[in-house]
Amino acid sequence: MNTMTASPKALFVALCLGGLALYPLAAGDYGMDLVTKIMVYAIFALSLELLVGATGLVCFGHAAFFGIGAYAAVLLSPESDAAQLLWLLPACVAAAAAYALFMGALSLRTQGVYFIMVTLAFAQMAYYIVHDTPLGGGTDGIYLNVKPQLQLGGSTWLDLDGDHTIYFFTWTALVAVFGFLGLLLRSRFGRALAGIKANEQRMRATGFSTYPYKLAAFVISGAIAGLAGFLFGVKDGYVNPELMSWHLSGAVLIMIILGGLGHLRGALVGAFAFALLQEFFKSEAIFGAFAKHWHLGLGLTIIASVALLPNGLVGLPALWRQRLLGKARGAAPAGEQA
Repeated sequence: MNTMTASPKALFVALCLGGLALYPLAAGDYGMDLVTKIMVYAIFALSLELLVGATGLVCFGHAAFFGIGAYAAVLLSPESDAAQLLWLLPACVAAAAAYALFMGALSLRTQGVYFIMVTLAFAQMAYYIVHDTPLGGGTDGIYLNVKPQLQLGGSTWLDLDGDHTIYFFTWTALVAVFGFLGLLLRSRFGRALAGIKANEQRMRATGFSTYPYKLAAFVISGAIAGLAGFLFGVKDGYVNPELMSWHLSGAVLIMIILGGLGHLRGALVGAFAFALLQEFFKSEAIFGAFAKHWHLGLGLTIIASVALLPNGLVGLPALWRQRLLGKARGAAPAGEQA
């Protein structure tokens, strides 16, 4: 039964990732850059899915980890030489994980709306550090002059300066993160997180100390968000304080809700749907002068999606099946009467 129900989901994910791998064959420069950015957001959304969808912890400060990963990529890179990817990438992920450990150790002692507000406060602290101090270049941000390279034995094996290189590097990271989280959520650790989400008090009553599990999930989530931030900073070669703003935390939360909470593929679908909807409503070729009010169109679409699709976009197939079965059952008595 589980194999039968899991196969279509795995096939859907495989087709999506396979399509992304083949996309550069037909894409131009703009399309490559856009899809690279969306894949970065998909990694970011997957990191939050671990907290919200799998553990039931609604974090409203997740952009802090994303921004720390991006800023670390720029600040730790030499001004006139390429940084070694072998140490820069782990350093950026570790910086985000360290702040997640600090934030989680304190914020996880609260619950509900208090947890949401505390995580937002920690994120705003990080935002104002880079916004109001010379460390992050203030509102102007800072530039990455030379993008990192993978150098082994005196030769350059990988240079992230090329569009195709950063695209496939991001795609590889997305596949690795998706696979890692899939295995993690199927492990004993993942089952413990599911139990915490369902009923934390009952988990405690059965002998589980839930705090270490939540803290571990928080740190892993922050580390993955830091990876996404690193990729974003390297892709654009520029970072600014907006990468740590509460707007971005809200946007990534909308992504996983739009895709469908509780499903890794929902984070993937939600990131693409959200970004493509933005591009759609920003298009002057379609909306003309109204394109400058794209927030209105996007907001109305998201409200309609949440109202009509309570299980997100990944719940569409099940919704269609229910409607088709309902029509079939309604037609059966009519056929018998005839």
